Amino acid sequence: MSMLSKFAKAVTVGAIVVGGFSAPSIAQDLKFFTIGTGGTAYTYYPVGGVIANAISKPPGSRECGKGGSCGVDNLIASAVSSRGSVDNVNAIISGLRNSGFAQSDVAYWAYTGTGTMEGKEPAKDLRTIAALFEEHIHLVALGDSGINSVADLKGKRVSLDEPGSGTYVDANLILEANGLSVDDVTAEALKGGAASEALRNGKIDAFFVVAGYPTGSLVELASAADIKLVPIDGGGAKALADKYGFFSQSEIPAGTYEGVDATGTVAVGAQWFTSAKEDDDLIYEITKALWNDESRKLLDVGHAKGKTITPATALAGVGVPLHPGAERFYKEAGLLLVK
Repeated sequence: MSMLSKFAKAVTVGAIVVGGFSAPSIAQDLKFFTIGTGGTAYTYYPVGGVIANAISKPPGSRECGKGGSCGVDNLIASAVSSRGSVDNVNAIISGLRNSGFAQSDVAYWAYTGTGTMEGKEPAKDLRTIAALFEEHIHLVALGDSGINSVADLKGKRVSLDEPGSGTYVDANLILEANGLSVDDVTAEALKGGAASEALRNGKIDAFFVVAGYPTGSLVELASAADIKLVPIDGGGAKALADKYGFFSQSEIPAGTYEGVDATGTVAVGAQWFTSAKEDDDLIYEITKALWNDESRKLLDVGHAKGKTITPATALAGVGVPLHPGAERFYKEAGLLLVK
């Protein structure tokens, strides 16, 4: 049963057991809130599901502290699969979705109309709810491929993910930082399980993934095939970090994926965005629900990256202005100085 179906069932049950409320009044009070995530095989989607559950509180839910939801009264949030960061930013600005996850670099460039978004109209209504977790760029190849560096991708068949994803943007930047361009490879646009399957079947030589580790599709791939993570380090990584402040040099630890050694790479921040047009009180309540103690329990057990989503890093690397509702919460919580 889908999350939305479960919520709908909860609403129906609530209409029966909660006295004094007619079905029309409950329907009128309901609020729906979408969270654009990413491909179902990567990190955004499951984390989005955990957060949607944490901030939701359909009619008829038991009270917070009594085994019930500690989300926003009468709110039903849903995690929506998407093509990723660029797609989510566009959907927020167009009004297609209420919110979405995006890489910090992609969001900043969209907001300012700079970098890879130069020449496009700045997304001035984009606003931040929270910084979530660090995402590492994975470059995946088979263990016996002979691909040991980004430079070795020249002439190879490489999936850069779909246009509209943050992975596609960053893959192009990584190629450029290492003296290559998309014209130097045979580029494919595969996502998640499709990329893993193509690698196993010899249809591609390597693929890029930007995700919080461990990411599910790569855990499955590593258990079924001998793979390696190709280092994204050295002069290319330094040039990338120096030119774009959103990138940091980092490492994916040994054992994250079966049989794969520690690998140097670069990382960006995953952040949660919405529109300036969203109601201030609603975003305040959503931000408050995200960081309450009951949500902490859900985050800790809901996904491996959940434990790294903390109030202490909620404002880390934020380059797009906070939504006024979120800003109000952070000031009240003492996480943001009151000017």
